[in-house]
Amino acid sequence: MALIKTVKLTKETKQDLLQTLLKRSPNNYGAYEGTVAEIVGRVREEGDRALFAYTEQFDKCTIDAESIVVTETEIREAFTLLDADFVEVMKKAAVNIRTYHEKQVRNSWFDVQEDGSILGQRITPIARAGVYVPGGKAAYPSSVLMNVIPAKTAGVKEIIMTTPPGPDGKINPGTLAAAHIAGVNRIYKAGGAQAIAAMAFGTESIPRVDKITGPGNIFVALAKKAVYGYVSIDSIAGPSEILVLADETANARYVAADLLSQAEHDELASAILITTDETLARQVETEIETFVSSLSRREIIGKSLENYGYILIADTMEDAVDAANAIASEHLEILTADPFEVMTKIHNAGAIFLGEYSSEPLGDYYAGPNHILPTNGTARFFSPLGVDDFVKKSSIISYSRPALAAAHKDIELFARREGLTAHENSIKVRFEETV
Repeated sequence: MALIKTVKLTKETKQDLLQTLLKRSPNNYGAYEGTVAEIVGRVREEGDRALFAYTEQFDKCTIDAESIVVTETEIREAFTLLDADFVEVMKKAAVNIRTYHEKQVRNSWFDVQEDGSILGQRITPIARAGVYVPGGKAAYPSSVLMNVIPAKTAGVKEIIMTTPPGPDGKINPGTLAAAHIAGVNRIYKAGGAQAIAAMAFGTESIPRVDKITGPGNIFVALAKKAVYGYVSIDSIAGPSEILVLADETANARYVAADLLSQAEHDELASAILITTDETLARQVETEIETFVSSLSRREIIGKSLENYGYILIADTMEDAVDAANAIASEHLEILTADPFEVMTKIHNAGAIFLGEYSSEPLGDYYAGPNHILPTNGTARFFSPLGVDDFVKKSSIISYSRPALAAAHKDIELFARREGLTAHENSIKVRFEETV
């Protein structure tokens, strides 16, 4: 039996697939909401006392107001535990990420009219950002770089990070090194929903932030959902996903390898190939079988492919593109004779990788664009994390008397039609002597 399902792309199979993928949505985590609400509520009410208690309960680590903050000594020690080559690679990746995000920076603008009116937009960074970083086996230094560097580039003055400690009170050394390279101001030993609540409401030890970003498990995702509105968040991220659009020119071995690069994330990850070539589809099936037997996370991959792995055979590239836009995948690879031409027809995707040497992990680690992307079809209306996520925009309005005089009767009429006479009066009172 093949590890991955191969089906003909039809209206029915596309709809079935969309329904299947929706089952992975974080909106279906309702069974855990009560537990998360209790944790968030207790941390909000009790502050450090609840935070420390939950850290001992869930992370088996005893911390207090002094030990919760990662010290400079711990950061220096982290660098000694890492290969120098890896540290250099992180530094190179940081440069690429910073260079890419610097191009996203926008300036405030003002438009002065002849009548003396001034309209504009003032762009200012948020004051304090909070980054959540998972611990243990799910510690990814790359995510530290992707969260922190856009905030630094936006001009955020204070960036704090929370990450769960191990039972020994230690933090993953790669996480600490990445945080130092990216420019985090303070790191706190706190994880799970309790860390999200601490950043959202503040405790005696952890300051309240304006925005929380970063990945996490179900409890972290639900905690971010629960505190949204008290603070801003990046998104409620779902499981990872990749979609490959390919024609007969694609290399089956490359396609299989790229599909598996996402299937290994977790059992809910989705890996989909849509191709116009049935021969390629069969070759990819074979290559997947060959690769999986030698991969370290083959059990996770097997479950992922069994539940959410698909090869869809389309009659035309137009049908394939239509399905890709409906799925709105987090990662989209285009492996066709002319990937740039196909790309012009794509409207919904988190990140688009063009050509056979633009494999998805290039974006995960090194190229520069952010790897924190919309999942579960939300690429229809969400964008990758970027500089704009860490700034606020204020509208600027300044009218001279002549400018307002030319418009005041129109404004008063609008206010009267809406029944808001105080609005009308606020304008009218400025021209009483002319009435």
